[in-house]
Amino acid sequence: MAARRIKPSLYISVDIEADGPIPGPYSMLSLGAAVAGTQDADGFTPADPEASTFYRELRPISADFVPEALAVSGLDRERLGRDGSEPAVALREFSEWVREAGQGAQPVMCGYPASYDWTFLYWYLIRFTGSSPFGHSGCLDMKTLYATKAGLPLRAVAKGTMPRELLSRRRHTHHALDDAIEQAELFANLMAWPGTGGASR
Repeated sequence: MAARRIKPSLYISVDIEADGPIPGPYSMLSLGAAVAGTQDADGFTPADPEASTFYRELRPISADFVPEALAVSGLDRERLGRDGSEPAVALREFSEWVREAGQGAQPVMCGYPASYDWTFLYWYLIRFTGSSPFGHSGCLDMKTLYATKAGLPLRAVAKGTMPRELLSRRRHTHHALDDAIEQAELFANLMAWPGTGGASR
């Protein structure tokens, strides 16, 4: 039986800013993404994280918000209500950007941590476009990747405990595009890092 051909993966670092803990009752206010690199049978090839990016600020979908969550991003809900992109338009544009960036490869969203950003991103994609360019499971968590390579329990992982050479030199600003680019560099460093127990491909 012939081996199934494996498509390369295109890793896209995604960061979102939101005004609450879950989508639906609360809103995703901004979405940033940066191509981090590709992986095929020969290994991982990093990309310049500033070369292919996406950013939108979105109109809130409800009146509810958590002030502490909103304060993290510093975004103005009133301004976004006037000037933010309609979610259906922004998410359609994002899906088109992912598909164009990933021609010939399977796109994979990566985040730090992925759980929060993926929850909002996937919900918004399905709610407003009806589909996801990542499928239902094309998601990779950088915290898990580091924990596995470092041989640590997941709950022991924080950026402050990582070797300095893995971290991006960029500041974490809570601007979705800035942070997506920063995390793309972290991801590329993690993919190249052999970890604590041996060589990496």
